Amino acid sequence: MIVAFSVAPSGGPAASSDGSVHDAVAAAVRVVRESGLPNRTSSMFTEIEGDWDACMAVVKAATEAVLPFGTRVSLVLKADIRPGHTGEIDGKLERLEAALDS
Repeated sequence: MIVAFSVAPSGGPAASSDGSVHDAVAAAVRVVRESGLPNRTSSMFTEIEGDWDACMAVVKAATEAVLPFGTRVSLVLKADIRPGHTGEIDGKLERLEAALDS
């Protein structure tokens, strides 16, 4: 499965003076990168690929890493569950690019 998620703190001292929550997001992304799962982070979401239990464990740990930065945490999650397929975090993009090139 591929999971795209975004996690951010709110309330408390979460944001810097310019409203950025980059320190909290960095804490979450650090958890993702240390997980060993295939991943990528863009300006809006982090994507991970693995089985259900591994992905949900990383999402939970990343969310917990953000908890100290505010009084509450917002989590947005989208999953593409396709049993029997791996390598789709790159494969989907490769097929898209091939379609655009044809």
